[in-house]
Amino acid sequence: MQVFKFGGASIKDANGVKNLASVLKKLGSKNTLIVVSAMGKTTNALELVLKNYFENKAELQSSLQEVKKYHNEILLDLFDNVNHTAFKKVNDLFDELNSFLKTNKSPDYNFVYDQTIGFGELVSTTIISEYLNSIGLKNNWIDVRTQIKTDNYHRRANVNWKETQQLIASNFNTSYLNITQGFLGSDSNNFSTTLGREGSDYTAAIYAYCLNANSVTIWKDVPGILNADPRYFENAQLLNKISYREAIELAFYGASVIHPKTLQPLQGKEIPLYVKSFLNPEAAGTQIGKNTTLEPLIPCFIVKKNQVLISLSSLDFSYIVEENISDIFNLLHQYKMKVDVIQNSAISFSVCVDNIYNNLEKLLQHLKAKFKVTCNENVSLYTIRHYNKTSIDQIETGKTILLKQLTQETVQIVTK
Repeated sequence: MQVFKFGGASIKDANGVKNLASVLKKLGSKNTLIVVSAMGKTTNALELVLKNYFENKAELQSSLQEVKKYHNEILLDLFDNVNHTAFKKVNDLFDELNSFLKTNKSPDYNFVYDQTIGFGELVSTTIISEYLNSIGLKNNWIDVRTQIKTDNYHRRANVNWKETQQLIASNFNTSYLNITQGFLGSDSNNFSTTLGREGSDYTAAIYAYCLNANSVTIWKDVPGILNADPRYFENAQLLNKISYREAIELAFYGASVIHPKTLQPLQGKEIPLYVKSFLNPEAAGTQIGKNTTLEPLIPCFIVKKNQVLISLSSLDFSYIVEENISDIFNLLHQYKMKVDVIQNSAISFSVCVDNIYNNLEKLLQHLKAKFKVTCNENVSLYTIRHYNKTSIDQIETGKTILLKQLTQETVQIVTK
């Protein structure tokens, strides 16, 4: 059993869908599951639909029609006959989305987000499934929400592994070519949930674990895992081999190629993960596995933009000790702040966070009741694994350093 995951960039248009089919023909489609993201920038487009739903109802239908038009153009490029069942199936999905937006009563953005955003994956997999059938690659379309069960922590749901394993084991035929959606699940009430941005990689790992797959391959628009994001760093190099441990470290610090949760289930059953280019499917790419050293052993750079650095000090110059730190972390948890770096001294405490849920102002007001608070927004967090002096100098040159923390293998630098 092999699991292939295709991201949005790989299927952004009709040629991308045809290339996906070409990859399957070259590498085999029997005993295969393909996990697919939304096409192109559909998730971003649906986030605009959500923004209009809550803030600008006059533009809601227009933004929704743009998403529908984009997918209809792909359908027209793939199918000669407008009466093909693919058109009706996709139209029905958009009707279902529109109906939800008209009848929903919940004011909770995170709940509405999860009920809305996954239509990108439902539409993309429907189109691809129909196209593969039309060219003779018969496949079984699976609604992932019937198999991956989660809690109701919307936008970052936690998997109920016991129930998920039981559902996949009893409702999956490995002899077929199967296709399903990444990123999605459902809670105990069958409301849709999402696993966090880039969660499609995680979906592939969940299925691989539950099905005891031989391997997982993530298809990207890059040749594999690079030592730096080429959008921000020049001369990025391909990493040929990485251990699970090293990949988990890179993912934890925010490497965009791999979702942070993806590697744990694969490591648990020692399932190798390959990251390859859909533009050159027969190239080796990057292999992640057990007892594999980093090859080549070079500094690896990660940057996270638009972070928030919060610095606290006691109002009366008393020590910031266990009780204070416990209170701080309870508040960070309460306001759903993702913590990236912490640093403390006797009377000060600094934390760099990702304000995913836009709760910063509420958090700051709460903290100001007990601490002197300084807040720097829109800072950048740089992480270097296997750093050397040259790599640190490369990051620090021309920037204001707000926080710097070194361990034996890793340096983290917050800059303004």
